[in-house]
Amino acid sequence: MMSKELKNRILSSIILIPVAIFFIIQGSVSFIFFLSLIFLITSFEWLKMTNKKDLVKIFGLLFLFFSFYSVIYIRQYIGLNFFLFLLIICISTDTGGYLFGKIFKGPKLINISPNKTYSGVIGSFLFSILFGLTYINYLGEKSKILLDTDPIFIILLIFFISLISQIGDLIISYFKRKAKLKDTGKILPGHGGFLDRIDGLIFVMPVTYLLVLPILIHKLDLIR
Repeated sequence: MMSKELKNRILSSIILIPVAIFFIIQGSVSFIFFLSLIFLITSFEWLKMTNKKDLVKIFGLLFLFFSFYSVIYIRQYIGLNFFLFLLIICISTDTGGYLFGKIFKGPKLINISPNKTYSGVIGSFLFSILFGLTYINYLGEKSKILLDTDPIFIILLIFFISLISQIGDLIISYFKRKAKLKDTGKILPGHGGFLDRIDGLIFVMPVTYLLVLPILIHKLDLIR
């Protein structure tokens, strides 16, 4: 029997995913407008969650700003295909962790996030590899950054992105636990707030911008 939470999660995803894909594909001003709305919502959620902690509050806002700047840079200048690749890794990491955790349960991973299990971590890595490699194969000859790179490096990259996504999830879970909140908001039924939904992504994008892109740009001369 499907739980109410899972039903709400699926229904929210059915609405949210097509809207997000539309703006991502559109790019340019439309994409920046869409991101600006999400930035304002996540900033509000962060401010509410870190009430009376001025330094943490300011640092978090600066981090969110840089994270969203990284999203715009990667989408606009590196390209849609690579951006979607990162997005799919984050989504499959989250989905794999959720499904494996619910189905297999098992030992808890860490106290700050009681729903996280070792089986969920395995599911996150397995799903990210499966869907990441499937996406690359589906692209055919469309993405130089993915197809002209050493396959071993791509697999390690997928693991790395998935790991950062999971760490991001745990960091936001830590702040939620400190604030005694289950979710960062209620705007997305079954998911919580936007910050709950993109917690991994907001860490993956700046890390990719700072660490991964310099290596790829040097190897492939992507930006001339």
